[in-house]
Amino acid sequence: MTATSKKVLFVLTSHDRKGTKPSGFFLSEVSHPYRVLAEAGYQIDFVSPKGGKAPVDPDSLDLKDGANAEFWSTPALRGAVENTRRPTDVRAEDYAAIYFAGGHAAMWDLPDDTALAALTADIYDRGGVVGAVCHGPAGLVNVKRSNGEYLVKNMWVSAFTNEEEHEVGLDRVVPFLLADRLEERGAHHDPAPNWQIKVCVSGRLVTGQNPSSATRVGDAMRTMLDNMSH
Repeated sequence: MTATSKKVLFVLTSHDRKGTKPSGFFLSEVSHPYRVLAEAGYQIDFVSPKGGKAPVDPDSLDLKDGANAEFWSTPALRGAVENTRRPTDVRAEDYAAIYFAGGHAAMWDLPDDTALAALTADIYDRGGVVGAVCHGPAGLVNVKRSNGEYLVKNMWVSAFTNEEEHEVGLDRVVPFLLADRLEERGAHHDPAPNWQIKVCVSGRLVTGQNPSSATRVGDAMRTMLDNMSH
């Protein structure tokens, strides 16, 4: 049973652009949940569509943020995100949870990665937890469970909102609007005002709206995983 594992798989984008500008994974959306889960005794592995070095969004390198500074200055962690595994190199049964970090770049490569989608569905169907924050839920839009239904169908979800996308001026740059696509898949998207902390827990799915929600997503995943292992 997956949930007895103390391992969590973090998914990072392999894409390095948002339109013409550099992008990648958003550091705080990795460092904050990492800190929460690692301190609770969970081992974190990293995977990306292409494997190898996952690009970081330069706009997210705020090293005044304690969790960011700690993560970025730890050679083993820098090494882990620069040597990510490929989805075909990991087994669903090894993980209690899978978590999708955001960063705008995630919109381009996570949705259509069939190996990641299969891995996510397998972890969930085995009783595991699925988490995502900000643009990370882009990795969930095409995940179908073994019953053929979209994973997010009838689930309450938080994700980067159309209004936030418009405010950062990228609503015409991203390949689709994430909140709209989730609703097309049958999810109930529950937005908070721009940049406010917002997390939805629905079944074994934990999603957050924006970077400021990342710690709370980690907290909710930890609570769920701890409860499952007792």
